[in-house]
Amino acid sequence: MGLLRYAIRRFLQAIPVVIGIVTITFLLTDAIPGDPVSIMLGPSPSAEQAAEIRAKYGLDRPLYVRYVNYLADVLLHGDLGRSLYYNVPVSQKIMERAPVTILLLLSSYAFAIAAAIPLGIVSAKRRNRPTDHVSRVVALVGVSTPSFWIGLMLIIVFAYHLNVLPATGLVLPWAAPASVEGAQTQLDVVVASIEHLLLPTLSLGTLQMAAIMRIERSSMLEVLGQDYVRLARAYGIPERTIVTKHAFRNAQLPVITVVGLQLTSILGGAVLTETVFNINGMGRLIITAINNQDFQLVMGTTFVFGLTFVVGVVLTDLSYAYVDPRVSYDEAD
Repeated sequence: MGLLRYAIRRFLQAIPVVIGIVTITFLLTDAIPGDPVSIMLGPSPSAEQAAEIRAKYGLDRPLYVRYVNYLADVLLHGDLGRSLYYNVPVSQKIMERAPVTILLLLSSYAFAIAAAIPLGIVSAKRRNRPTDHVSRVVALVGVSTPSFWIGLMLIIVFAYHLNVLPATGLVLPWAAPASVEGAQTQLDVVVASIEHLLLPTLSLGTLQMAAIMRIERSSMLEVLGQDYVRLARAYGIPERTIVTKHAFRNAQLPVITVVGLQLTSILGGAVLTETVFNINGMGRLIITAINNQDFQLVMGTTFVFGLTFVVGVVLTDLSYAYVDPRVSYDEAD
């Protein structure tokens, strides 16, 4: 019950944050120079056409009226408005593009965690040895290199010179075989999806992998120096057992924190990665919305990204008690 009360309280505390995201995005979007009506109708629209479009999308109303109406629609009805550029509901475009971005994010996180945690543990176990030095260099390069540059280098090497992996597009593993070129069975679709995912996953997941690995190494070093670990060694417990059963779980709280906070960088990196690899996901949708001054679409996609981060941070907090039994959310504690 303590965890449930804490979860409810944290989600209630997130409401002002979400309102802040909506408010800041609305004001910044309104401050973008240019006129979306001119983009829709051309540089010299007639006064009647321009007035009709402004009235249809509420652009002829005062700023505070549009803000109050938009905030009420989002929070009370879940209505993100209608796209000026696509002339469809914003939620519809988001639902079309979200599965692509979710697949890319999950694969990038899976690569980052699967690579970072073993490398961090090995680096901590072999401190100041060649393996440790190599791991730290890899981490330093990873956190210092932009994801879009990594993507371009991967395209040049594996798609252009070696010609072993596709450079653009993304195939969803659940797509129908008839919609995928050269696929006859669902297994062919899955294989094509993996091939298309490899380069974007490496590009987007390298930064997260490097950041998580550095924290894993530091946390493992701290835990392996604790008194109870020294006592376990004195009792002759095998080192493998000490690392896996005594040290690993206690070292994961900082790692979980970093994994949750990396949502900001991975969501931002998805915008650049999808642009580099020509993937039609949420990232490219934001770029298209900005280029066409589609205010409703910009606000809707930014709101979804912000809400994803807020929920991710709350879930990260809640996972502490599961990983470390010493963490309790009971008010008495």
